[in-house]
Amino acid sequence: MLRRRSQEDQTATATVTAESDERARDPQAPKGRPTPKRSDARSQRRTVAGSRPGNRREAAKQQRDARRGELAKQREALAGGDERYLPVRDKGRVKKAAREYIDSRWHVAELFLPLAVVILVLSMLPNLQVKDISLLLWLVLIVAIIGQSVYTSNALKREMKRRFPNEDLRGVAWYSLMRSLQMRRMRLPKPQVKRGQKL
Repeated sequence: MLRRRSQEDQTATATVTAESDERARDPQAPKGRPTPKRSDARSQRRTVAGSRPGNRREAAKQQRDARRGELAKQREALAGGDERYLPVRDKGRVKKAAREYIDSRWHVAELFLPLAVVILVLSMLPNLQVKDISLLLWLVLIVAIIGQSVYTSNALKREMKRRFPNEDLRGVAWYSLMRSLQMRRMRLPKPQVKRGQKL
């Protein structure tokens, strides 16, 4: 009787041990995954260690090189208009349509810098009449820029609502006005349409 029990206990213990061997796992590994063999774990560590940089300086150099590559792609995209690599603020079909809308028209605001230089030179002359004219020109220029900006903003909003009724149009008018203040050849992304071109 004792022998029979001990044999049953041994068989039960053997089955429990076999099951536990099958389920043996690394405490840090996810549940249900067996522990890898020591040789496999070592080879994995070696490959990971080989792919990592040896020290902080090498890691920083790799990050700088990767960042330079991204910036180079962005510069090319800004020059050529490649949508994939544009900065986030310039991405999307709505922003592209707004850029084309601005680039296809003349704006007083883009003449601000050259006219400001001329007005400053006139204001430095000793003649009082010329100084008065320069002040008047300042006033006319500012009123013209504000007036055209308001008109362009309203017209652009109407056009964007017509073309993209289901898109989010927040910030598009401000984005376009900032673009209209820049001289045409200094705009980024570079203009892809000619002046007067119908969209």
